[in-house]
Amino acid sequence: MPEAALAGRSNEQWVADLQAMGPARDAAIADLRRLLVAGLRRGLLRQIRASGREFESQAEDFAQEALLKIIGQLDAFRGDSRFTTWAHKIAVRVALTELRRKRWQDVSLDAMATSPDETRAVEFADPAPGPAQATDKKAVTALLHRYINDELTERQRSALLAVGIYGMPLEEVARRMGSTRNAMYKLLHDARRNLKRKLTADGFSREQLLRVFG
Repeated sequence: MPEAALAGRSNEQWVADLQAMGPARDAAIADLRRLLVAGLRRGLLRQIRASGREFESQAEDFAQEALLKIIGQLDAFRGDSRFTTWAHKIAVRVALTELRRKRWQDVSLDAMATSPDETRAVEFADPAPGPAQATDKKAVTALLHRYINDELTERQRSALLAVGIYGMPLEEVARRMGSTRNAMYKLLHDARRNLKRKLTADGFSREQLLRVFG
Protein backbone atom coordinates (compact mmCIF):
# COMPACT_ATOMS: atom_id res chain seq x y z
CA MET A 1 0.00 0.00 0.00
CA PRO A 2 1.41 3.47 -0.87
CA GLU A 3 2.71 5.54 2.03
CA ALA A 4 0.20 8.30 1.28
CA ALA A 5 -2.62 5.86 1.84
CA LEU A 6 -1.07 4.56 5.05
CA ALA A 7 -0.75 8.11 6.36
CA GLY A 8 -4.29 9.03 5.41
CA ARG A 9 -5.68 8.95 8.94
CA SER A 10 -6.21 12.25 10.72
CA ASN A 11 -4.33 12.95 13.93
CA GLU A 12 -7.43 12.10 15.92
CA GLN A 13 -7.90 8.82 14.03
CA TRP A 14 -4.31 7.73 14.65
CA VAL A 15 -4.61 8.33 18.38
CA ALA A 16 -8.06 6.74 18.62
CA ASP A 17 -7.06 3.64 16.64
CA LEU A 18 -3.84 3.12 18.59
CA GLN A 19 -5.73 3.45 21.86
CA ALA A 20 -8.51 1.10 20.72
CA MET A 21 -8.67 -2.64 21.09
CA GLY A 22 -9.00 -5.26 18.38
CA PRO A 23 -8.61 -5.01 14.59
CA ALA A 24 -8.51 -1.19 14.44
CA ARG A 25 -5.52 -1.08 16.75
CA ASP A 26 -3.74 -3.93 15.00
CA ALA A 27 -4.20 -2.23 11.62
CA ALA A 28 -2.96 1.12 12.93
CA ILE A 29 0.14 -0.48 14.47
CA ALA A 30 0.93 -2.34 11.24
CA ASP A 31 0.47 0.80 9.14
CA LEU A 32 2.55 2.97 11.45
CA ARG A 33 5.31 0.38 11.54
CA ARG A 34 5.53 0.37 7.73
CA LEU A 35 5.66 4.17 7.68
CA LEU A 36 8.42 4.26 10.29
CA VAL A 37 10.54 1.66 8.50
CA ALA A 38 10.20 3.56 5.21
CA GLY A 39 11.12 6.84 6.89
CA LEU A 40 14.13 5.35 8.64
CA ARG A 41 15.31 3.80 5.39
CA ARG A 42 15.27 7.19 3.69
CA GLY A 43 16.71 9.16 6.59
CA LEU A 44 19.39 6.90 8.01
CA LEU A 45 20.75 4.72 5.22
CA ARG A 46 23.67 7.09 4.64
CA GLN A 47 24.60 7.06 8.31
CA ILE A 48 25.41 3.37 8.63
CA ARG A 49 27.65 1.00 6.74
CA ALA A 50 25.42 -1.95 6.04
CA SER A 51 24.04 -3.96 3.20
CA GLY A 52 20.43 -3.42 2.23
CA ARG A 53 19.41 -6.64 3.93
CA GLU A 54 21.26 -5.81 7.15
CA PHE A 55 19.83 -2.31 7.26
CA GLU A 56 16.33 -3.62 6.62
CA SER A 57 16.67 -5.76 9.73
CA GLN A 58 17.99 -2.83 11.75
CA ALA A 59 15.21 -0.53 10.56
CA GLU A 60 12.61 -3.10 11.60
CA ASP A 61 14.16 -3.30 15.07
CA PHE A 62 14.31 0.49 15.41
CA ALA A 63 10.71 0.82 14.27
CA GLN A 64 9.55 -1.78 16.79
CA GLU A 65 11.30 0.00 19.66
CA ALA A 66 9.92 3.35 18.48
CA LEU A 67 6.39 1.92 18.33
CA LEU A 68 6.59 0.99 21.99
CA LYS A 69 7.66 4.52 22.88
CA ILE A 70 5.02 6.13 20.66
CA ILE A 71 2.20 4.06 22.12
CA GLY A 72 3.46 4.77 25.61
CA GLN A 73 3.58 8.52 24.90
CA LEU A 74 0.25 9.01 23.12
CA ASP A 75 -0.96 11.28 25.90
CA ALA A 76 1.98 13.59 25.17
CA PHE A 77 0.90 14.19 21.56
CA ARG A 78 -0.68 17.66 21.40
CA GLY A 79 -1.49 17.82 17.70
CA ASP A 80 0.93 20.66 16.92
CA SER A 81 2.12 18.70 13.86
CA ARG A 82 0.93 15.71 11.87
CA PHE A 83 0.88 12.59 13.99
CA THR A 84 3.14 10.77 11.55
CA THR A 85 5.70 13.62 11.70
CA TRP A 86 5.74 13.38 15.49
CA ALA A 87 6.10 9.60 15.31
CA HIS A 88 8.94 9.82 12.78
CA LYS A 89 10.90 12.15 15.08
CA ILE A 90 10.64 9.63 17.89
CA ALA A 91 11.76 6.83 15.57
CA VAL A 92 14.80 8.81 14.38
CA ARG A 93 15.83 9.58 17.98
CA VAL A 94 15.50 5.90 18.87
CA ALA A 95 17.55 4.84 15.85
CA LEU A 96 20.33 7.39 16.38
CA THR A 97 20.60 6.50 20.06
CA GLU A 98 20.85 2.81 19.23
CA LEU A 99 23.40 3.41 16.46
CA ARG A 100 25.58 5.41 18.87
CA ARG A 101 25.24 2.65 21.45
CA LYS A 102 26.26 -0.02 18.94
CA ARG A 103 29.30 2.02 17.96
CA TRP A 104 30.56 1.90 21.55
CA GLN A 105 29.34 -1.54 22.61
CA ASP A 106 32.79 -3.15 22.40
CA VAL A 107 34.64 -0.23 24.03
CA SER A 108 35.42 -0.69 27.70
CA LEU A 109 35.19 2.19 30.15
CA ASP A 110 37.94 0.54 32.16
CA ALA A 111 40.22 0.48 29.13
CA MET A 112 39.68 4.18 28.49
CA ALA A 113 40.30 5.00 32.13
CA THR A 114 43.49 2.96 32.45
CA SER A 115 44.99 3.81 29.04
CA PRO A 116 43.76 7.29 28.12
CA ASP A 117 44.72 8.69 24.74
CA GLU A 118 46.55 11.83 25.85
CA THR A 119 46.53 13.29 22.35
CA ARG A 120 42.77 13.72 22.67
CA ALA A 121 42.65 15.08 26.18
CA VAL A 122 41.81 18.70 25.36
CA GLU A 123 39.94 20.34 22.50
CA PHE A 124 41.66 23.69 22.01
CA ALA A 125 39.88 26.74 20.71
CA ASP A 126 42.47 27.87 18.15
CA PRO A 127 43.89 25.27 15.70
CA ALA A 128 46.89 27.54 15.05
CA PRO A 129 47.69 29.11 18.45
CA GLY A 130 50.09 31.98 18.92
CA PRO A 131 53.18 31.72 21.14
CA ALA A 132 51.38 32.68 24.35
CA GLN A 133 48.57 30.23 23.75
CA ALA A 134 50.97 27.44 22.76
CA THR A 135 52.88 27.90 26.01
CA ASP A 136 49.69 27.88 28.07
CA LYS A 137 48.45 24.84 26.17
CA LYS A 138 51.55 22.80 26.95
CA ALA A 139 51.57 23.71 30.63
CA VAL A 140 47.84 23.23 31.18
CA THR A 141 47.76 19.93 29.30
CA ALA A 142 50.54 18.43 31.41
CA LEU A 143 48.83 19.42 34.64
CA LEU A 144 45.42 18.41 33.36
CA HIS A 145 46.53 14.84 32.70
CA ARG A 146 48.04 14.63 36.17
CA TYR A 147 44.96 16.01 37.87
CA ILE A 148 42.61 13.75 35.93
CA ASN A 149 44.61 10.78 37.18
CA ASP A 150 45.25 11.96 40.74
CA GLU A 151 42.55 14.40 41.83
CA LEU A 152 39.27 13.01 40.50
CA THR A 153 37.25 10.17 41.94
CA GLU A 154 37.18 6.97 39.92
CA ARG A 155 33.66 7.69 38.70
CA GLN A 156 34.50 11.28 37.78
CA ARG A 157 37.58 10.15 35.89
CA SER A 158 35.74 7.41 33.99
CA ALA A 159 32.89 9.74 33.04
CA LEU A 160 35.12 12.64 32.03
CA LEU A 161 37.39 10.50 29.87
CA ALA A 162 34.48 8.68 28.21
CA VAL A 163 32.31 11.72 27.49
CA GLY A 164 34.70 14.65 27.33
CA ILE A 165 37.67 13.04 25.62
CA TYR A 166 36.51 9.97 23.71
CA GLY A 167 33.04 11.28 22.85
CA MET A 168 30.97 8.37 24.11
CA PRO A 169 27.28 9.39 24.32
CA LEU A 170 26.26 10.54 27.77
CA GLU A 171 23.31 8.14 27.83
CA GLU A 172 25.57 5.16 27.15
CA VAL A 173 28.02 6.14 29.89
CA ALA A 174 25.11 6.61 32.30
CA ARG A 175 23.73 3.18 31.40
CA ARG A 176 27.06 1.45 31.93
CA MET A 177 27.66 3.23 35.21
CA GLY A 178 24.17 2.44 36.48
CA SER A 179 23.32 6.13 36.65
CA THR A 180 20.96 8.66 35.08
CA ARG A 181 21.50 11.49 32.60
CA ASN A 182 20.96 14.17 35.24
CA ALA A 183 23.29 12.45 37.70
CA MET A 184 25.95 12.25 34.98
CA TYR A 185 25.63 15.96 34.28
CA LYS A 186 26.31 16.68 37.94
CA LEU A 187 29.22 14.23 38.04
CA LEU A 188 30.85 15.88 35.02
CA HIS A 189 30.17 19.37 36.36
CA ASP A 190 31.86 18.48 39.65
CA ALA A 191 34.83 16.93 37.84
CA ARG A 192 35.38 20.00 35.65
CA ARG A 193 34.99 22.31 38.64
CA ASN A 194 37.62 20.34 40.54
CA LEU A 195 40.05 20.55 37.63
CA LYS A 196 39.49 24.28 37.18
CA ARG A 197 40.00 24.86 40.90
CA LYS A 198 43.30 22.96 40.86
CA LEU A 199 44.56 24.83 37.80
CA THR A 200 43.58 28.15 39.34
CA ALA A 201 45.38 27.21 42.57
CA ASP A 202 48.50 26.52 40.49
CA GLY A 203 48.49 30.11 39.32
CA PHE A 204 46.69 29.94 35.98
CA SER A 205 44.52 33.01 35.47
CA ARG A 206 41.04 33.04 34.01
CA GLU A 207 42.46 34.71 30.89
CA GLN A 208 45.03 31.95 30.41
CA LEU A 209 42.41 29.23 30.76
CA LEU A 210 40.14 31.03 28.30
CA ARG A 211 43.00 31.29 25.79
CA VAL A 212 43.53 27.56 26.00
CA PHE A 213 39.99 26.25 26.20
CA GLY A 214 38.07 29.04 24.45
